[in-house]
Amino acid sequence: MKRWVAILAVVVLFLGALGATAAAVLALRGGGGGSFDPVSLPDDLDPRAAPAGLEKYYSQELEWSDCDGDDCAELTVPMDYAEPDGEEITIAVLRVPAGGDALGSMVVNPGGPGGSGTEYAKNASFAFSKALRHHFDVVGFDPRGTGRSTAIDCVTDDELDAYVAGDPVPETPAEIATVEAASKSFGAGCAARSGDLVNHVSTIEAARDMDVLRAALGDSQLTYFGASYGTKLGATYAELFPERVGRLVLDGGVDVSLDSTTMSLEQARGFEQALRAYVKNCVDTTERCFLGDDVDEGIATVKEILDDIEADPIKVGDRELTGGLAFYGVVTPLYASNYWVLLSTALRTAQAGNGTALLELADMYASRTANGYSDNSMEAIFAINCLDDPAAVPWSKIPDHFAEFEEASPTFGRVFAWGLAGCSSSKGRTTEEPLEIRAEGAEPIVVVGTTRDPATPYEWSEALADQLDSGVLVSRDGDGHTGYGVGNECVDEAVERYLIEGTVPADGLSC
Repeated sequence: MKRWVAILAVVVLFLGALGATAAAVLALRGGGGGSFDPVSLPDDLDPRAAPAGLEKYYSQELEWSDCDGDDCAELTVPMDYAEPDGEEITIAVLRVPAGGDALGSMVVNPGGPGGSGTEYAKNASFAFSKALRHHFDVVGFDPRGTGRSTAIDCVTDDELDAYVAGDPVPETPAEIATVEAASKSFGAGCAARSGDLVNHVSTIEAARDMDVLRAALGDSQLTYFGASYGTKLGATYAELFPERVGRLVLDGGVDVSLDSTTMSLEQARGFEQALRAYVKNCVDTTERCFLGDDVDEGIATVKEILDDIEADPIKVGDRELTGGLAFYGVVTPLYASNYWVLLSTALRTAQAGNGTALLELADMYASRTANGYSDNSMEAIFAINCLDDPAAVPWSKIPDHFAEFEEASPTFGRVFAWGLAGCSSSKGRTTEEPLEIRAEGAEPIVVVGTTRDPATPYEWSEALADQLDSGVLVSRDGDGHTGYGVGNECVDEAVERYLIEGTVPADGLSC
């Protein structure tokens, strides 16, 4: 459920190759720029009031320092909230000050889990409208276990290279044994290299950190924009601290009631739908689509390209474009329809035996650079997801799921099916009790869903809005992951009017 942060780097990377086309893609991000009548949140609650035993954390002052023109600080929180006098960890925070008189802070999270909130805030001019940036300090934080906060570490960069490039659809007993061994080594590495932190990177604990951050920022209630997995984090916060909920926008909702198998199945279906939409666009808008004359033929061509790479990886410098990397290279630009042009370039060149563009897309998904990995998102997503829900299908039972997954996604089904075994190697164990998320008593929470969202299917946003006692659903009819800031003025205005004025959109607003 990665958000657009990695995709931004993809676009920048391709600017030289695609020139004006990619520049136009860049211009399409960011919300509207309407005129608003700002209304402050109520301030009748003591922002520093703390749960028993946590007073020293809620009373801390953030010491801001300059970091490339923005403000940076570190927040201190307990590793284990059940033992507040025990070991402490730090949370990296970045603030982009408001351009005008601030209503307060808007805390943001880009998803993942594992995405960097500090990078999200740093790119606020790209992600959020001028109106939002005028009225709010945009504040991002790297959730515990991620980025520049006290971080999860599982393997060396070379080992992570091998893990990401691994066979996504093993077939022979030897191939299955190799993939299973790599998974076990990865899980054991997280525990060995991260220590007790591996037991304390749950979404519930990250939500508790967010309330400590709210207090340190001096806000009585939380204003928050969360995308993708950030909607789960925001909904969890609302369940834990309903009286502290100010104006929350959850874009690309996660259905927090689903088990991991159902989530994987529905994501497989979502990415197949997105791939078909991409191919249809190619067929409908070009004189002769390089993939074929109709959608089914185009899908078959994409699958043939992936199968060929799986059978015979393409040499790219001193590396190889493997089947695993090709999968990431294809799904990355499916997150936003504006980036389909990048996928066409990558597939066309791969057809000709050049895997450079597809490998670069895969690297951006994994945050891999020429100098190694720029963050630990690939490790954090494993540790956090598996701590939240350690359920896993035994490796020997994965083939039992092939039929339903291939029906949902003929192209990607087996990749997602094999992913069901991933958490079997996790060593993390949380002491947090599972939550039934209702957020009773919270102010209205706006959930934005996109009808053909591949990563967080529209039905998830519908379900989340229904599960939240005060949920309000705003729907965008369109392609790509999440709905705000992708050119739909109706969605942008609804979100911005709510955040700035407090005007709640009509439940069921369709854009």
